[in-house]
Amino acid sequence: MLREIQLSDAVSLREINAKQLGYDVPLELTQQQLKKMMTDAEHHYFLVYEDEETKKAVGYIHAEVYATIYSDTKFNVLSLAVGGDYHKQGIGKKLIFALEKEAAKRHYAAIRLNSGEARKEAHKFYENIGYTMEKYQKKFWKSL
Repeated sequence: MLREIQLSDAVSLREINAKQLGYDVPLELTQQQLKKMMTDAEHHYFLVYEDEETKKAVGYIHAEVYATIYSDTKFNVLSLAVGGDYHKQGIGKKLIFALEKEAAKRHYAAIRLNSGEARKEAHKFYENIGYTMEKYQKKFWKSL
């Protein structure tokens, strides 16, 4: 079932991020970041999918408000992930469709997201639900 995120979901989300997205960070960092972002609902939107039997978060979506001077406001999906045992059950679709509904409620123009080049199954998923690839990009990074 879809529900609002709770700080106690950090344990499950850290595990999902490590196993599904390759972001294996300490639980403390996950908790710290989640706590900070949960208090900024104006810029961050979270939704989790909870297993009704275990009451554990088994998937989630995190989007931020994407506002620039060169386009209408939209959501930028930062994470959409579902635990491996729960793949192919429609959870990802439920999460992203709920995000689309929230975006429409806020009168946002679109939803954008980035997906790593190697994540071919994710690309098929997005294409199957109506998303199109706009352009190829390179990601640049400088640690400070």
